[in-house]
Amino acid sequence: MVPSVLPIQPQWCCLVSRDLINWMTLEPAISPSIESDQFGCWSGSATILPDGTPMIVYTGLNRIQGNDTNYQVQNVAYPKDASDPLLREWVKPDYNPIILPEAGLNATQFRDPTTAWKGPDGRWRLLVGNEKGQEGRALVYRSWDLKAWERAEQPLHSAITAMWECPDFFPVAAAGSEDALDLSSSSGDAVKHVLKSSLPFLWNDYYTIGTYDAGTDSYVPDDPAGDYNRTRYDYGTFYASKTFYDPAKQRRVLWGWVNESDTATADAAKGWAGIQAIPRKVWLDAGGKQLVQWPVEEVESLRGKPTTADVEVVFETPSLDKAEPFDPSFSNDAQKLCNMKGADVGGGVGPFGLWVLASSNLDERTAVFFRVFRAYNGRPVVLMCSDTTRSSLSPDLYMPRVAGFVDTDITDGKISLRTLIDRSVIESFGAGGKTCILSRVYPSLATGRSAHLFVFNNGEEDIKVQHLTAWEMNNAQFSE
Repeated sequence: MVPSVLPIQPQWCCLVSRDLINWMTLEPAISPSIESDQFGCWSGSATILPDGTPMIVYTGLNRIQGNDTNYQVQNVAYPKDASDPLLREWVKPDYNPIILPEAGLNATQFRDPTTAWKGPDGRWRLLVGNEKGQEGRALVYRSWDLKAWERAEQPLHSAITAMWECPDFFPVAAAGSEDALDLSSSSGDAVKHVLKSSLPFLWNDYYTIGTYDAGTDSYVPDDPAGDYNRTRYDYGTFYASKTFYDPAKQRRVLWGWVNESDTATADAAKGWAGIQAIPRKVWLDAGGKQLVQWPVEEVESLRGKPTTADVEVVFETPSLDKAEPFDPSFSNDAQKLCNMKGADVGGGVGPFGLWVLASSNLDERTAVFFRVFRAYNGRPVVLMCSDTTRSSLSPDLYMPRVAGFVDTDITDGKISLRTLIDRSVIESFGAGGKTCILSRVYPSLATGRSAHLFVFNNGEEDIKVQHLTAWEMNNAQFSE
């Protein structure tokens, strides 16, 4: 990931946690200190080796001698004392850099190495994001000893999408199983693979599901058009994400960055430059065509007395007869449809959902809602939106509508919504986590005890709240 312009060179900060929710801040772990990272230590990934030693491979920023052109290389670091449970200090072997951009590669778009895995031939592999012309690529590098790496002749996969930042590649178990797999699980009819990339300028994370051939180190999406109609992890503000395998709970955990999108003046006044979203468990849906995401169970430890902050609601509509017709020209553009039919535009079945971080007079409010359209291709079309256009009275803020379609069968009339609400973050999970939207908002009236929650319905069809539970959430703990 290309970091924002900072007054200091990018480095790796270090925090530790026992539960993914409460964190202790330590001193920086990896900072510019050698020739191959003298202008910055950028993104990378950790790999746990067979003996339990963690290895970090990261992108170092260097410059061509005699000019100011940046180029990127891959470096490795190991803990100075592997017995230290906090892994406070890291060392960089003198054989760095371990991967250089060969002649013919775009050395300024060559970064963000993935977690490494060992193939059936005993060699280690990792991916590096790259761009060639307008083609985004996941380059494969192989090594016997984790020191000398060679690039495979062909990328794992590529597509005309521009640079692939922060690639991630991992196996998922048979459709419908929530049990995760580590990276060594590379074969078998019940194993699929996920290839994810972050596209700069769009600032979104996209993924495809497909088949990995460990013999040729190639990946083919199940959907032939998948590279150009790719699914997003999140249809809101969510970027540069990374997953890891948790062997203790046999789950794969997804963590994404929530960046700032307002004016430079407004962002500077906040005093920070983005945060991390709540970690999510991720697995393959029973249909085998998309991933399902859900907040890690540890977040529930913050729940307190029943009030507002973690909201679970099930809506029920007795009939879909009043649903509006669906215009197929919007099939691949949920956001455009949401822009036309926001929370305040009346419909047939919906819009219905929640107004969150709302002031008592509703001058400020953020809507998270569903809208159901008549059957198209054999089933009703469900749109999920987050409408932040009235989230604040401040004129300097970015307040968009964002949306995604929900792959769910609503013929039984029921659909669920879970929403985590913080002072400036609204994370919503529709239909059990099939569609996720994270919105960043900065209300001026609806803060603290002045923030309210409402259920609303602006459609002709009556909507029943079959179930609604809300918990006050205690603060996560951060210490130094």
